Amino acid sequence: MNKSDLISAVADQSGLSKTDASNAVDSLFDTITKTLKSGGEVKVPGFGNFSVSKRAAREGRNPQTGEKITISASKSPKFKAGKGLKDALNNR
Repeated sequence: MNKSDLISAVADQSGLSKTDASNAVDSLFDTITKTLKSGGEVKVPGFGNFSVSKRAAREGRNPQTGEKITISASKSPKFKAGKGLKDALNNR
């Protein structure tokens, strides 16, 4: 499922127009992104939690030359599925 499929599904299930559904989906993604950028978490009971994982700077090697390189610190989004989502996937 891609974004336009998601928008169509939201429009069909909610009775919204595709334009309104598109605005709702975009707003959801924007809100999650802004919350994570500010250091917060997004918790949706029964679905899951969105958070940020911090990776420290570390030393690596260039696989072609074997030269040591420094890999800079970074942040990565993380999602942990909730019990309701896990149960739905496992037909419980």
